[in-house]
Amino acid sequence: MSLILMSSCQKEDFAEAYPDPAKIATTSVERQFTGILVAGVDYVVPSYRNYFVTLRITLNPWTQSIGWHNAPNQYIPGSSGVEDVWFNYYDVLAQYRELEKIFAAEDATSQENRKIFKLAADVFVYGETMRMVDLFGTIPFFEAGLLSTNGGDYNNSYAPFDQGKEIYSYMLTELKSIANQLNSLNIGAGFLASFKAQDLINNGDIDLWRRYTNSLRLRMLTRVSGNPEFASQASTEIAEILNNPTNYPVVDDNSQNIMIDIYDVNSPINAKGFDQGINSNGWDGDDAPQKMIDFLKASSDPRLRVLFEPGTDANGEYIGLDPLLNSNEQTELTNSGQIAFYNRTTTSRNQFFPGVLINAAEVSFLKAEYYLNSGDDGAAKMAYEDGIRQSIEFYYYVNSISNDQVAGEVAPATEEEIAALLASDPVSWDKATSASDKLSLIAYQRWVHFNIIQPYQNWAEIRRVGAPILEFWVDNSSTQTVPPTKWNIPGNEITYNTDNYQAIQSEDKITNKVFWDMN
Repeated sequence: MSLILMSSCQKEDFAEAYPDPAKIATTSVERQFTGILVAGVDYVVPSYRNYFVTLRITLNPWTQSIGWHNAPNQYIPGSSGVEDVWFNYYDVLAQYRELEKIFAAEDATSQENRKIFKLAADVFVYGETMRMVDLFGTIPFFEAGLLSTNGGDYNNSYAPFDQGKEIYSYMLTELKSIANQLNSLNIGAGFLASFKAQDLINNGDIDLWRRYTNSLRLRMLTRVSGNPEFASQASTEIAEILNNPTNYPVVDDNSQNIMIDIYDVNSPINAKGFDQGINSNGWDGDDAPQKMIDFLKASSDPRLRVLFEPGTDANGEYIGLDPLLNSNEQTELTNSGQIAFYNRTTTSRNQFFPGVLINAAEVSFLKAEYYLNSGDDGAAKMAYEDGIRQSIEFYYYVNSISNDQVAGEVAPATEEEIAALLASDPVSWDKATSASDKLSLIAYQRWVHFNIIQPYQNWAEIRRVGAPILEFWVDNSSTQTVPPTKWNIPGNEITYNTDNYQAIQSEDKITNKVFWDMN
């Protein structure tokens, strides 16, 4: 509850530049904007707590992006990791509410000059809010984070829970409005220079903020497209976006990826925590999953060598960990050095690994799905194959910027390899005989592309599409025998926001589905 109501950057290095509004009398729109981004950075850029405390025991094994050792109660979300995500989001939201308050108090001229800060903050926060709805289904949003706005009145600042579909509906309306506003926004040179200095994501590039906005719309619209209440809106607005790239540009290639890039690993924003997050000695976190390894091998995918390393005693063979084995059998395999693991140069030891928000491959796969459902097979195939090429290019790029070569140099992906990949049985668009088979092709490629790098999107898309079909060891020792379909509201929130929680308590079951999950 305290983190819904209060605000804190939690980054001492930024304390002077971006003060905590809970501790100072005045702040500014500009500072609050960067305060929002800094508050959320650990759940964008790879960090220790996100990967080790949360993802290692929840989404990464539940998407079979990693291999893990089966254990009792492994399908019940860990309270510490769930609370970390919850607290971080409401820290971001409280910073955002402070920006809203400050912006509302400005005169009309000042608001017009600083509108880009407000619009960009909206886009970032809506992306973070989407992630929360996708995890929990129902969250406090519309009245959350307003303690400062309410003059410090705790009793009037306890936030009710809002239904996920209402939050999505609101955000989709707002994002369309933002997209239109960004098309005609005039920014004075001085304010644009200030925005460039404060913007950690796109470095003040307004074209990239337009692409971020519309790509986020495309992601949201696709996510809800299977729900009958949103189907018509989704179809109409996706068509509007894709048919009018002048007004509604999206991320079309890797040069336009929406990411927090790392420029100096000795600055507070770096990926140093990635190593211990997935590569802590004695803990599962970077073991290769059998299904993904087998899929990449079957098509001779050049991402195999840039994403994974063979086990230390596997004689160069890539072997994934079988999720259906018992724990003793799994331990014997991993201890014997047979199991492959994520390429350390590309991922865990790469302190320059960027924080990915939206990139070209994801957008291409979203396009492919829309075109497939619209009956445009040629456009769907083109977008699908573009996505594969962009995914390959992206992972070879992040490998190239690594400051640790422990895994050794990887051979570049050749055009001959990529052509053979696209023609292979597990991947070929032309060899798929039905629309459902082609949707499965898209789903598999999205799963490989997201892997452990976009785990929140990965889990959401697997639940939405129902593919890839993943088999899990059944935990008969627990009431939750297979992975859940959402997370529980954390105990801290239940304790301090009791009355509001009771209104949605009956919905708070990890076997319930989020409103867009029609499977």
